[in-house]
Amino acid sequence: MVSSMHRTIPTIPDEACWSVILAGGEGVRLRPLTRTIAGDERPKQFCAVIGTETLLQQTIRRVGRLVPPERTKVVLTRKHEQYFTDMQVPAVVQPDNRGTAPAILYSLLSIANENPFANVALFPADHHFSDEGAFLGHVAAAVQAVTQQPDLVILLGIVPTGPEADYGWVQPGEPVCGVLDGGLFRVRRFWEKPATGLAEQLIYEGYLWNTFVLVGAIPKLLRLIRSSLPELYSHFEGVQPAIGTSVENPAMRQMYSRLPVADFSREVLAVLPRALTVLPMKGAKWVDIGTPDRALAVMASQQVGA
Repeated sequence: MVSSMHRTIPTIPDEACWSVILAGGEGVRLRPLTRTIAGDERPKQFCAVIGTETLLQQTIRRVGRLVPPERTKVVLTRKHEQYFTDMQVPAVVQPDNRGTAPAILYSLLSIANENPFANVALFPADHHFSDEGAFLGHVAAAVQAVTQQPDLVILLGIVPTGPEADYGWVQPGEPVCGVLDGGLFRVRRFWEKPATGLAEQLIYEGYLWNTFVLVGAIPKLLRLIRSSLPELYSHFEGVQPAIGTSVENPAMRQMYSRLPVADFSREVLAVLPRALTVLPMKGAKWVDIGTPDRALAVMASQQVGA
């Protein structure tokens, strides 16, 4: 099943899934390039780095092939709200950037107010796929698997094409029986940004690149965060009744002023690997547009293919 996912994109039933697009980062490493392109200090996700659309616009369009705009939430920070224009999807606006864990928790609670048992697919806003169909087919299959088994949390992993030292890596373990024809695997461990020599060893051992694209049911995802970051969860639990009301903004401003920075990959995923599964993916030609070198390489490849 996994090998044929690029051929068709399975249909996701109405209201079966929501999506969250993470657009709250600063894009510091790409700032020299984005400053040249946009002429200001906007982060990369609000910049037309590749093509005529911004990276965020591309992500919204891509995700919209699976999940309609009204069930998509874009998470950003207040100081970047000026760049979030004409997107036609709702935003979850954080007072400040406190890392990926608060951004994800805030968005999950916002969706939970409307559908507390929804499945959610999380997407970074700065990825590029030469074959979007292959990628979306795997996301849709992951949603279907979570619908069948709500206790699953599924990461998408890329079969590596080289010893990329700047990516996160994930080690698949034993297959999950009865799901995706044996193409889904338990996670053994994570490895963040290994040295090149170690990355070559990780390829030999069957590790995958971690895309940070994640699919799971809201109750399960919230339990993972509460288990690994109980203090953070407690902060949000105290203001959850304000979400969606007229006092949401002041309540969040006050709460965020006390929040420490928390990283979802390092402080949730990496500490609970056995609670996760990974779905390997080939053929999507995925690139994380995190550095000028990678952005320029994608630009060059598109010019050659034009």
